[in-house]
Amino acid sequence: MPHLGTAGPCLCFGSFFLVHFLCGLLLGLAAGSRATSGTQPHSIKIEGDITLGGLFPVHSRGPAGVPCGDIKKEKGIHRMEAMLYALDQINSDPDLLPNITLGARILDTCSRDTYALEQSLTFVQALIQKDNSDVRCSNGEPPIIPKPERVIGVIGASASSVSIMVANVLRLFAIPQISYASTAPELSDNNRYDFFSRVVPPDSFQAQAMVDIVKAMGWNYVSTLASEGNYGESGVDAFLQISREAGGLCIAQSIKIPREPRPGEFDKIIKRLMETSNARGVIIFANEDDIKRVLEAAKRANLTGHFLFVGSDSWGAKIAPILNQEDVAEGAVTILPKRASIEGEERIGRDSPYEQEGKVQFVIDAVYAMAHALHSMHIDLCPGSTSICDRMDPVEGRLLLKYIRAVNFNGSAGTGVMFNEDGDAPGRYDIFQYQLSNTTSPGYKIIGQWTNHLRLSAEDMQWSGGDKQVPDSVCSFPCEPGERKRMVKGVPCCWHCELCDGYQFLLDEFNCDMCPFDMRPTLNRTGCRPTPIIKLEWSSPWAIIPVFLAVLGILATTGVIVTFIRFNDTPIVRASGRELSYVLLTGIFLIYLITFLMIAEPGAVVCAFRRLLLGLGMCISYAAMLTKTNRIYRIFEQGKKSVTPPKFISPTSQLIITFILISVQLLGIFIWFGVVPPHTIIDFEELRPPNPELARGILKCDMSDLSLIGCLSYSMVLMVTCTIYAIKSRGVPETFNEAKPIGFTMYTTCIIWLAFVPIFFGTAQSTEKMFIQTTTLTVSMSLSATVSLGMLYIPKVYVIIFHPEQNVQKRKRSFKAVAQAAAVSSRLSQKSSDKQNGETKAEADRSQ
Repeated sequence: MPHLGTAGPCLCFGSFFLVHFLCGLLLGLAAGSRATSGTQPHSIKIEGDITLGGLFPVHSRGPAGVPCGDIKKEKGIHRMEAMLYALDQINSDPDLLPNITLGARILDTCSRDTYALEQSLTFVQALIQKDNSDVRCSNGEPPIIPKPERVIGVIGASASSVSIMVANVLRLFAIPQISYASTAPELSDNNRYDFFSRVVPPDSFQAQAMVDIVKAMGWNYVSTLASEGNYGESGVDAFLQISREAGGLCIAQSIKIPREPRPGEFDKIIKRLMETSNARGVIIFANEDDIKRVLEAAKRANLTGHFLFVGSDSWGAKIAPILNQEDVAEGAVTILPKRASIEGEERIGRDSPYEQEGKVQFVIDAVYAMAHALHSMHIDLCPGSTSICDRMDPVEGRLLLKYIRAVNFNGSAGTGVMFNEDGDAPGRYDIFQYQLSNTTSPGYKIIGQWTNHLRLSAEDMQWSGGDKQVPDSVCSFPCEPGERKRMVKGVPCCWHCELCDGYQFLLDEFNCDMCPFDMRPTLNRTGCRPTPIIKLEWSSPWAIIPVFLAVLGILATTGVIVTFIRFNDTPIVRASGRELSYVLLTGIFLIYLITFLMIAEPGAVVCAFRRLLLGLGMCISYAAMLTKTNRIYRIFEQGKKSVTPPKFISPTSQLIITFILISVQLLGIFIWFGVVPPHTIIDFEELRPPNPELARGILKCDMSDLSLIGCLSYSMVLMVTCTIYAIKSRGVPETFNEAKPIGFTMYTTCIIWLAFVPIFFGTAQSTEKMFIQTTTLTVSMSLSATVSLGMLYIPKVYVIIFHPEQNVQKRKRSFKAVAQAAAVSSRLSQKSSDKQNGETKAEADRSQ
């Protein structure tokens, strides 16, 4: 069999030059040609009693049509050196497989699954039975065919896609396989890959660790990026499944990088990621080449510092993916199975950039796991023997697998090496972050660990530009206090914030609710608080003017009453009708007094007096004036017909008529008292503007606008009736009665109350309704009372006080004299009418 050559067991881990030279010289020859049937692949062959297979990506994937490309120093050469080093150590160990030498057949996978499959056929050649019965030498003797070497187990491969392809072949021939880097969750399926084991944890553990990292940083909206193939796609699938089960994490974009990307493909990927720019976190399960090209595309798009990468173990702590793209990778959080640098490494020189590759530890652990399994198997099958016994020649693969799954020893990093029933190693990860700013030695820094749960040192993390604050990667930021979430359909991490407006408060995260009618929302709208209760204060401008007018009116009315009492027997007082005047003045006084009741703090007593006096004062005043005008009207109407006086014109009759009219008002009020006793209410609807901060509850009596108008309606009827009589009596001679002053009083009063109605009802929607209406009502009542007082009594008081010489007894007029005056007035009116008619007739005669 043609092969690269034989390297003795003395090959040490530090022999980088030798391996690099040999692999570069001869394995490079294999890069240009694909292995075909009948042609053995180039390989490294190490002789031994038991041969292990090895699969390493010594070369990268070649361009289209070429299986292999450039040499991979880290993932290829370093890892292959690690296997040679482990074999050297085991073969030198007197306690592990003593007197038994392990050999190796190491093949190059060229980072391509199909090529690796063809290469791995080398491992099964010895197990394929060939029929050579018809083959004879020229002399007729049967040929001597050398027996192919038998590979009892395989270390590798690296990429999950390669391991999956190879595992499907090796299981057919019962050859156990231990991978040092393949982490695809698919390989945990013990039914399909029953001969596959690995010393690295599966991506399901890694995906769980990455979900925990994302949640620890407060992110809930991220994108995923995966290289096409088992490793990338399975890793992302595991991440998606775990994030769904955990809840609270949404995927903005899930993008797959094609196996053979076209030009511009990575620029398109960056553009797609920016379609959901809030998802700054990017979970990336990709190979080194794809990672590098993603970073390059982000830099071309001038998005340095925008994306927050969380890389899987394929990124780990490698320099190659970020070389010359360090500023774009700054802040990237990566994960790598827990590892340690292995002693025994030798550098080429003091300034050599060589750094031990991250999976070296696991390569060594995989070789040692195979050795420990063989050692245990040898003890059980060959007790007392110092070499391979017949029971182990050949080594039975299924039995060896049983021993592999049972191993338990401290690995090269000091951590336990063991396998579960699916052949997986326990999950132990270091969490790294690539830090560039504010550090004397830029590079990957350990910021935490994950062993079934996450331990993350947030204080050791820093982001683009050295910022210590964890950047956001959320679809929607938390709503402000008092705002509810309106979810975006189909994306549970995305929402719009809507303010609970008006009198609503935030009931829960997603709903607003109305505050009770007597409450208003708090400033941050997280609850409700009592609405302040107000009343009309004496110091309010709305109260000062009515009170001022009422005080003047009461003083004036009191002055008139005192004057009338003081000069009670003088002619002017007697002529004005003393009895009805005192009644009318009492009504005017009560009209002024109601102002104080309307402004006073509402209570049961105040409300009762409001009901009683609101309409009573006006009723008394207008009942007295109506009685007066009615008496005058009847006297002069009767005088036109006869000298017999009309009935009920005496002072006593006038008082009785007045009190009958007043009793109607009192009867209505007392019925109201019986039906609805006076009480106070707090009106929260009247002063409830759109801005709840201005809302107030108003302490008031239980009098609606309708009931208030009801109190005044009877007085209005009396007022209108009195006005009608005043109009009818307008022709009565001024020297006989008060008809004209009463008429002017009623005309003015009607104007006042006609102005009152639109003002009172026009302010019903105003936020100052209660104050405006109270002021309007009290001022209107005071003005109407002032008009009555000023026109009917102030002139009399003026004469009494300042012109007493006019306050003398005049000739007493009997009803007969009044009747004669009325008749004369009637005849004069008739004569005036006839004269006008006669002049018209004479003019007609002259015209003839």
